[in-house]
Amino acid sequence: MAGDDRAVDDLLRELAPQVVGVLTRRSGDFAAAEDAVQEALLAAFGQWPADGVPDNPRGWLIQVAHRRLVEQIRAEQARRRREDVVARREPADRLAAPAADEEMLADRDDPLVLLFLCCHPALSPASAIALTLRAVGGLTTAEIARAFMVPEATMAQRISRAKQRIKTSGIPFRQPDAEDRVRRLGAVLHVLYLIFNEGHTRSAGPHLRQVELSTEAIRLARALHTLLPGDSEVTGLLALMLLTEARSPARTGPGGELISLADQDRRLWDAAAISEGIALVTHALPRGPVGQYQVQAAIAALHDEALTADETDWPQILALYGVLERITDSPVVALNRAVAAAMVHGPAAGLEALAPLAEDPRLAGHHRLFAARAHLLEMAGDRPAAAEAYRAAAGRTTSLPERHYLVLRAARLATG
Repeated sequence: MAGDDRAVDDLLRELAPQVVGVLTRRSGDFAAAEDAVQEALLAAFGQWPADGVPDNPRGWLIQVAHRRLVEQIRAEQARRRREDVVARREPADRLAAPAADEEMLADRDDPLVLLFLCCHPALSPASAIALTLRAVGGLTTAEIARAFMVPEATMAQRISRAKQRIKTSGIPFRQPDAEDRVRRLGAVLHVLYLIFNEGHTRSAGPHLRQVELSTEAIRLARALHTLLPGDSEVTGLLALMLLTEARSPARTGPGGELISLADQDRRLWDAAAISEGIALVTHALPRGPVGQYQVQAAIAALHDEALTADETDWPQILALYGVLERITDSPVVALNRAVAAAMVHGPAAGLEALAPLAEDPRLAGHHRLFAARAHLLEMAGDRPAAAEAYRAAAGRTTSLPERHYLVLRAARLATG
């Protein structure tokens, strides 16, 4: 039964954004649609493990959620005006909610549409990204908070305010036209990037990866690339995802333990994904303004092209991180540049570049900073200080595979 519950949970996670998109398009009210879909998901999780998954699970969810939405509209006096709007948009037979397993052909929406819907003009970019991660990516508030490096309570308030702002703005919640799509594209790309990152390396929990998230992010990036084939940053993001995900088969050992990039068996890497990613970034770089995703893809390509860790072109990677640092104001980029500087100029140069980051409130106390310092101290031969830094990093991460890796590194230095 536990296995059935997990299978149903995975299916519902996949279908939820699609159903939210359908209901939002019908009602024009994201918050009401999300509430109705949540009720439908609860009903499905209560019935499907025992009764079996319907032949058309997506249609089942759409119809149950649609009924809940209409019930909410009819039950509350304050929502009567919204019911009138829905009634004008929908034929009477739809408001009657046909059988749960009956498919509505016009409702074959894709989460890509919901991505653009959530990047609403009434919202700031940060709020739009947070809301979209919740609705489309299926991330928890805690996961989104960790991605933004803010407290969970702060992120919960941000998402709640975003929903309220959409509701009171008076701006229709509808599929954007071509001009709106261009304005919202930056937020959409950032959302896909964060969803992929959370799937590729979970910020918390017992598993290193959540394959469903990274796979869905790549699928949506492909769809976006098909929609906008001439956009260099869209192409760069897809290339970055493919080049990064290509290493996944070698990232963990038999017991799920984390294996560092330098120690991975590169024969296990996905050669087809690497070839596709390199072709994409090679095509994108000369064709338009250079953006952060293209530069990150170029860095990933240099790692993937090296047959061994010793053959990595670190001088070129360091130069690219310099370009990336000028494009973005990311402390993580500065941290990675410090590590690249150590690989080119020695650990002392890396540690010097790392020192100012301890004063950056976005990174101070973060496990990545301690882990990078530990690595550079180990390179410098200061084993006791490196072991202490690894232990400090282990105490700050919420990912169990990362914690086990860091603890093991510290133990080896202390006993070796």
